Amino acid sequence: MNATIKARIEAIFDQVIKRNPGEPEFHQAVWEVIDTLGPVLHKHPEYAEQKIIERICEPERQIIFRVPWQDDRGEVQINRGFRVGFNSALGPYKGGLRFHPSVSLGTIKFLGFEQTFKNALSGMPIGGAKGGSDFDPKNKSDGDVMRFCQSFMTELYRHIGEFTDVPAGDIGVGAREIGYLFGQYKRITNRYESGVITGKSPAWGGALVRREATGYGTVYFAREMLNVRGVSLEGKTAVVSGSGNVAIYAIEKLQEYGVKVVACSDSSGFIHDPDGLDLDTIKQIKEVERGRIGAYRVTHKKATYTANGNIWDVPCDIAFPCATQNELNEASARTLVANGCIAVSEGANMPTTPEGVKVFLDAGICYGPGKAANAGGVATSALEMQQNASRDAWSFEYTDKKLQNIMMDIHRDCYETAKEYGLKNNYVAGANIVGFRRVAAAMLAFGII
Repeated sequence: MNATIKARIEAIFDQVIKRNPGEPEFHQAVWEVIDTLGPVLHKHPEYAEQKIIERICEPERQIIFRVPWQDDRGEVQINRGFRVGFNSALGPYKGGLRFHPSVSLGTIKFLGFEQTFKNALSGMPIGGAKGGSDFDPKNKSDGDVMRFCQSFMTELYRHIGEFTDVPAGDIGVGAREIGYLFGQYKRITNRYESGVITGKSPAWGGALVRREATGYGTVYFAREMLNVRGVSLEGKTAVVSGSGNVAIYAIEKLQEYGVKVVACSDSSGFIHDPDGLDLDTIKQIKEVERGRIGAYRVTHKKATYTANGNIWDVPCDIAFPCATQNELNEASARTLVANGCIAVSEGANMPTTPEGVKVFLDAGICYGPGKAANAGGVATSALEMQQNASRDAWSFEYTDKKLQNIMMDIHRDCYETAKEYGLKNNYVAGANIVGFRRVAAAMLAFGII
């Protein structure tokens, strides 16, 4: 990298840290992107002249609000809500809502920043945003969740709209929460605006495949990475972290492709079943009973459960981190490589630490970063928006085919762009450059805004 450009990028990052103190995940996400942009600035000096990177690193709007609600016992609870609209150069803000005790402004900013490039990669006309709350829906009654969601939307509704900002689900926000949120929006506005939120039930404006899309998409991306190396998914062994929506449908698609998935996890520990996981049991535990993954052993005695263990110690050919950010560190990355792992496809957002990413890149294995590999979810949300706008409903097969084509296009764009810049097989650089160039071109066209 040119020394002058390198110094400029480092100066931009220093300024990001100063303007956003105490937000390490946001700092990490920013550096992971801008550290790869030196060749782009060299080729397009106009991006530096117009301070495109500096503008992209500053959210367009940040909203923080109080969420008071009353629980089943009649006690008043107070949570904090967030919505960060990061960039709308390519379309209305688009990004999920996360309900989890760990949610903070820094978390939402990191996710919104990632979302900007992920959405650009999808090729769909959507900008990047993220939102959520430190509310924990785990072990809460339907009544508690409903009252919280209604209070949350009572403030959020004034900031969203199908041409402004379109939320969706994320960790802690599934079909139940989306239903309550949409119901309150409908109640307050007296309008049935299906396109204001995605991840809805197909029974009332949702898209088929949306529930499966992120998990399916990360498998499609892994398939494409292996295809360019002449390797097939069939017959491989996989480990999938998490056991929520993304993990469950990654497992489902992997099993359809003849992959044996031997382990999955939740925040309490992980299950290892050497014969291959029984997906029906996992769906019953997690989607119906909302239980803990350790319950798997009740009906599958050959499986082992490790409380608070490291799922990445389980040998596999392909790893799918589908739980949460920074779950896979340098030591775990080295363990995976040493155990013969040939590919990693991220179903979660930034699940691998920078040190772990370096291990994968240095080892030369297939590594699909989240902003590319898990873009299937938001891409299908955009397809849901299309159906809502046209008052149409597509079949599962038709929508899934569109999802596959989008993931194939994302892979092609990342692969060919990395190759163009002399970084063959570096999907991290390829994804960052493709996403950045698309957003930057729009921002240049709009002037200084």
